Amino acid sequence: MSARIEGNQMTDPMMAEIGRGIELSQSGEREAARRLFSGLWGVIGATGDALHRCALAHSMADVQDDPHEELVWDLRALEAADLVTDERVQQAGVASPVAGFYPSLHLNLGDVYRRLGDLDRARDHLARGRAAVGELGDDGYGQMIKGGLDRLADRLSTT
Repeated sequence: MSARIEGNQMTDPMMAEIGRGIELSQSGEREAARRLFSGLWGVIGATGDALHRCALAHSMADVQDDPHEELVWDLRALEAADLVTDERVQQAGVASPVAGFYPSLHLNLGDVYRRLGDLDRARDHLARGRAAVGELGDDGYGQMIKGGLDRLADRLSTT
């Protein structure tokens, strides 16, 4: 999902700020991204707009150094995604429908569970991510997520 909220096409100011944090992270400024995301979480909170919570938590997970903290944020993102509607996504100017979020969310959860040694949960999220890949386009983002799921499958097959 992160790649889908980058850029200046966002019509939702909070999504644009989250996109700014993603850009910081991708340019190697993980600590600055963490600070920005932390401040935004203080505004959104655990009960704020589900799209904002999903996007922010998904992005915050990517800048965590501790896999246990990463897991907390990944789980928050998945929980919030279940509350987002396609109408809300369109209002915010996000290119993909909600169903397109799930392959990436499950990829991240599968990978962090693998790193934490919970291989059953890792395999479950791999299966769930693969089941949802039909929602992705055949563009660069879709290929990146599909490739990530393939790499996760390879890593899990050797453990």
